[in-house]
Amino acid sequence: MTGSLSVLGAALAFGLGAIGPGIGIGMIGSKTIESMARQPEMAGRLQTTMFIALGMTEAIALLGFVLAFVLYGA
Repeated sequence: MTGSLSVLGAALAFGLGAIGPGIGIGMIGSKTIESMARQPEMAGRLQTTMFIALGMTEAIALLGFVLAFVLYGA
């Protein structure tokens, strides 16, 4: 019984930990494309800033992934 609860806790930790970054990455991408459409000459700088923001947002999802392993005990 305890094993199944730890699996459920790990799945919830990773699932809920991935929702926020998933939404954030979508918003970053859409706003960057919108900005590039408005000012094409700034595309290079916007793309660089977008990749930095994506990396920082993805780090939050990785923390949820690590937390899932910690809760599962593997």
